[in-house]
Amino acid sequence: MPHMTLEHPAEPGWKDSFEEFLVAHPDLDTLEVVLPDTNGVLRGKWLPGAALPKVFEQGVAFPYSLYGLDVWGREVEDTGLHLETGDKDGVCWPIPETLKIVPWTERKTAQVLLSMYDRDGEPFGIEPRHVLQAMVNKLADRGLAATCAFELEFYLFEESDGDWTEQPKPLFSTHLGPARQNMYALSDLEALMPVVDDLRIACDIQGIPADAAVSEAAPGQFELNLHHRNNAVHAADDVVLLRRLVQGVARKHELKASFMAKPYVEWPGNGMHVHVSMEDVSGNIFSCPDKGWERLGFAINGLLETMPEALLLFTSTFNGFRRMQPGSYAPTSLCWGFDNRSVALRVPASSPDAARVEHRIAGADANPYLALTGILAGMLEGLNSETPPPPPVAGNAYEKKQKRLTPWMDEAIDAFEASERMKEAVGPEMHKVLTEIKREELNEFGREISSLERQTYL
Repeated sequence: MPHMTLEHPAEPGWKDSFEEFLVAHPDLDTLEVVLPDTNGVLRGKWLPGAALPKVFEQGVAFPYSLYGLDVWGREVEDTGLHLETGDKDGVCWPIPETLKIVPWTERKTAQVLLSMYDRDGEPFGIEPRHVLQAMVNKLADRGLAATCAFELEFYLFEESDGDWTEQPKPLFSTHLGPARQNMYALSDLEALMPVVDDLRIACDIQGIPADAAVSEAAPGQFELNLHHRNNAVHAADDVVLLRRLVQGVARKHELKASFMAKPYVEWPGNGMHVHVSMEDVSGNIFSCPDKGWERLGFAINGLLETMPEALLLFTSTFNGFRRMQPGSYAPTSLCWGFDNRSVALRVPASSPDAARVEHRIAGADANPYLALTGILAGMLEGLNSETPPPPPVAGNAYEKKQKRLTPWMDEAIDAFEASERMKEAVGPEMHKVLTEIKREELNEFGREISSLERQTYL
């Protein structure tokens, strides 16, 4: 068997990062290595704490086929990533700045996010993080960089025995009168003060730049906002790690946190809103006194033009399409507006220096790397074509006659598959893999017989 050498994609200070960590935490019991797959589902291993130097010096082997799994973790053969390739291993290297203590575990545990490369140290092109990095590089070639901030909505509800066949019971629900919506209620935050405090402490320990915590538009629904980052890849890293943190802290308090896009029929779904501005060497190009608003319009038009074919990147689950209901604060049409939460693209009221677009389509369960790739691709398309947008929508967008976003997953898959722009945006390999995974997931849901069908037709 020939000797295999590994090329380390060295980042400055990678060795110092784990050596300093070991000095600060000599009693480390467990190391969790974490790798988000194509769906954004976290895969990985638990290793002894003593394995930390080896992980940084030699990497961790995972099969390339990990990126050909559906949301249930099953191999999708049509991706071409499984036995037909010999099911080869790639090498996953740690991202040094994500090495952090896990504060919600009983044992002294650390976690680190991984990124996959081939044996020659080249990025594995089907990894979502590398897909986003490639889009960031395209912006850089044009002299641009994106500043991004995410907002994540989620539900907290009482933990069960693991049987979720029935609708879960939301926190603060009542059997007397209407359910308590309590939007922006301080009382809900105060009632969960131990949970909120642990979330804040955990974010501080893990260096996740979380900001405001808000009680949202349904019983037990909350929103956490992340600070803006001038590195788009790190902004998406924050989302992946924040979702894991929220779920871990909730478990510690015998609650379940869910980022499922639409867990309740009667209540709003969970969105992932993304604020994006563009910078060149002079700063925010949307705040330029002469051409700022014009450039922002170009970017908005590009987002609108590419939205139908990019929809699968934003609404990537079968359940996610249920979220797109009129009157639900989830957008249903291709439109934009100023300080308007019923549109797909909102321009928030802000100072000129903070001029940006808020993209409101993605579900909270979407893969943030792929969602942001789709957003940046649309903005770049608009800046290149320099076409003004249609007029903004004033008032309730649900009541306007605008072109509708499809509420059907099969149509979103077809539009994505047929799009040359999306193939260029995510790369031909990811384009094929994501299409095949989503089509197989849709087929599986199509084979399921719902309780409503039995109640109706038996």
